[in-house]
Amino acid sequence: TANGQVVYSIAEETERGASVGNVAKDLGIDAATLSARKFRMITGSSKQYFNINASTGALSVNEPIDREQLCELKSACLLNYELVLENPLELYRMEFKVLDINDNSPSFPLSEYHINVPEFLSPGARFTLPNAQDFDEGTNSVQNYTLSPDEHFHLEMQTRGDGSFQSGSKLLELVLQQPLDREQSALQQLVLTAVDGGDPPKSGTAQISVRVVDTNDNPPAFDRSTYTVSLLENAPPGTLVVKLNASDPDEGSNGDVVYSFGSYTPQKVRQLFSVDPHSGEVRVNGTLDYEEASSYEIYVQATDQGPVAMAGHCKVLVNIVDANDNVPEVVLTSLYSPVPEDAKAGTVVALMSVTDQDSGLNKQVSLRIPPGLPFTLNSFKNSYTLITQGKLDHEKAAAYNITVTATDSGSPPLSSQKVIYVEISDINDNPPHFEEPVYSVYIPENNPLGVLLCTIKATDPDVAENAYVSYSLLDGEIEGLPVASYVSLKSDSGNMYAVRSFDYETLREFQVVVQAQDAGIPPLSSTVTVHIYVVDENDHAPQILYPTSTNTSAALEMIPRSAYAGYLVTKIIAIDGDSGQNAWLFFHLVQTSDPGLFRVELHTGEIRTTRKLGEDSPPTFNLTVEVRDNGEPPMSSSVAITVAVVDRVSKIIPDTRRHFKSPSNYSEITLYLIIALSAISFVFLFTIIGLTVIKCYRYSLYGDSCCAGFCGVRERCPAELYKQANNNIDARLPHGLKVQPHFIEVRGNGSLTKTYCYKACLTAGSGSDTFMFYNTCGPTGTTGPSAVMTERHLTGQSGQSAQNLIILKNDSITPNEPKHPNPDWRYSASLRAGMQRGELYNLTMIYAYSVLCIWRRQESYVEDQEGLINSGPQSPLLLQVR
Repeated sequence: TANGQVVYSIAEETERGASVGNVAKDLGIDAATLSARKFRMITGSSKQYFNINASTGALSVNEPIDREQLCELKSACLLNYELVLENPLELYRMEFKVLDINDNSPSFPLSEYHINVPEFLSPGARFTLPNAQDFDEGTNSVQNYTLSPDEHFHLEMQTRGDGSFQSGSKLLELVLQQPLDREQSALQQLVLTAVDGGDPPKSGTAQISVRVVDTNDNPPAFDRSTYTVSLLENAPPGTLVVKLNASDPDEGSNGDVVYSFGSYTPQKVRQLFSVDPHSGEVRVNGTLDYEEASSYEIYVQATDQGPVAMAGHCKVLVNIVDANDNVPEVVLTSLYSPVPEDAKAGTVVALMSVTDQDSGLNKQVSLRIPPGLPFTLNSFKNSYTLITQGKLDHEKAAAYNITVTATDSGSPPLSSQKVIYVEISDINDNPPHFEEPVYSVYIPENNPLGVLLCTIKATDPDVAENAYVSYSLLDGEIEGLPVASYVSLKSDSGNMYAVRSFDYETLREFQVVVQAQDAGIPPLSSTVTVHIYVVDENDHAPQILYPTSTNTSAALEMIPRSAYAGYLVTKIIAIDGDSGQNAWLFFHLVQTSDPGLFRVELHTGEIRTTRKLGEDSPPTFNLTVEVRDNGEPPMSSSVAITVAVVDRVSKIIPDTRRHFKSPSNYSEITLYLIIALSAISFVFLFTIIGLTVIKCYRYSLYGDSCCAGFCGVRERCPAELYKQANNNIDARLPHGLKVQPHFIEVRGNGSLTKTYCYKACLTAGSGSDTFMFYNTCGPTGTTGPSAVMTERHLTGQSGQSAQNLIILKNDSITPNEPKHPNPDWRYSASLRAGMQRGELYNLTMIYAYSVLCIWRRQESYVEDQEGLINSGPQSPLLLQVR
């Protein structure tokens, strides 16, 4: 029940006395008061189908209901009653919905139908068959048709245009499968069966007689098989519904077409509409009522005038439109826009009212908005409020066009729409979002300054200043320098530029952190890491370390004339400042005076002989070796080598030009060593000269003539015994002097192939010392002019006089003994340079220590002259330089 109304459903043909319900209980009325309040039932029907028990309020069937008789063509069969009570006066509505049962069998309008079929028709010809009618509704109506088996014909059904399946909605066609032969069979008897969908199903049949004739061979054909028309229910009689058009290609009377209702058109439809037999116009002939029927199906046939008439069929579907001619109107009273995106649920957005000029059900209006919106409608009588329902998000929807639809309760209902525009205001609730989680940038080395590295892009779904993004570099260091000294970043565009030119050999990769910040209050930010990779380029040509040649001279290498096949002449040592494939080196012999004698290993750079030298080989060979890298494009360097063929390698005097270098080619360290050696040599020479002058002057004051001996022309002194000294240190010292040497080892560059050993010692005694240099690496017992001695008067601890002895000793070389070849030729140029620097370093240390010893001797001499006696013995000092 609702609003004082109760609805009951009852199947048709229900027996008399069957219970339907309890009115008193369903309407909330005290059953005991029904008689006192003089209840009565009022209905517009001529029959009283229901009774109410006055004492209990029970509602029962008074007379069985035949739905087909009561409602005829209506799809819904309803009976309306009103229950009137007095004291006080009350009115209640009761509605009875009569449900259909399968109590009617399908039936055809005629029991037998005759069809004339020309025998010369081709297979596929179609003939319309009548439809069966079933007064039941729904599934209880006709659901299927069958045709008795026949080799010439089969049955096809076509559903009406709207796709529904109702009684009379099937267009039955008899289709010719095989050509007919009148001489064999002039008459075909077929049985058409209609079956409904009840349980159990019911059926009806019709006899189809097919007569084969030799007459008119083309039936009339409509330009459409189905015509659909909409017609107002208040259309007056004579209103044109549709004009049909059928054509027949035959000539004469066989082509004249006459229009008429089809045999399966219901009688009720024939009363409401008319068909002009000549023009084919279908017009309104009665009064239409939407409440009685919302649509009609008119079956029209077009028949020609041939001796054996042929007909074409079509269906006209007429939809009746209710006369609800006033649409509802929505009036917007107030609108509160924009709405903040953080507004709480239930916030009022708009106030509205609705009106409709119709009456009854057509006046009852309901409002709705599309689903899925964060809004809802609240109603109070004819006023409505639009309020927020869900969470608003400006980034997902900055505004909403809310379509409010007002629909009345008419049949069919009429509606109108009003669009309400609601803006959503933004708040700063989203930080900037980078397009990439990590940026990787690859930049070739030697890039120009200010080149664009990449563009950092971040978006903010907010709007206005909340969406304005600025970029900045976070503080950090790269190789001890600030990030800003490597890259720069434009704050507005996010473009990152190189501040310097990158060198792959110095810096291969680094990373910076970029921050994106919006302009909201408070501002929100996010960061991203940018990895910058420096890509190597082939910008360094191979550098040949050994052997080296100049523009004026080639590098000199020697091989004996007895060199065998595969003899190693030399090895090209080269490096490349690049990396990866750009640093792969390949050695090629590009030019040679004897192409078949030498070969160069492609990867190692070793130059070897390919065969044994002949006796008539030329004394020299000229080679040019090219070293090429694997870059794109490749870079190369070359060296010219002169190979000298000798009988004995030791007799060859190396060409000094091979070791000559322009001063500009010396490395920075070598240049510093040369300057230091020159300065120390100058100071050493100046000191020797000064000390010699001072000593000679002081000796002249005492009348001693040993000064001449110091200068190189001297008479024998008591220290002559030292001149016969051998390599034994103790044998070189005067008798009675004991030396306990202390060794100090000074190592130079480890690349020296020959060790130079020097020893220095100071003898015991008051203020006395002995300083000597000699080579300990030579063999003992060698003789030759290898010592230079100097002496001066010293007072020993025992009061005896002794002479200082300086011995510079080298290995003696017998003139007839050949020198061994220097093995340094097998080392690279860089290693040779290191050897030379080591030798310069050794000589520098020797000179410095010599100056120190001479200074000490001078101090000792002054002390002796002043009568100072050293209180303790001095330990000998031994310096060994390797």
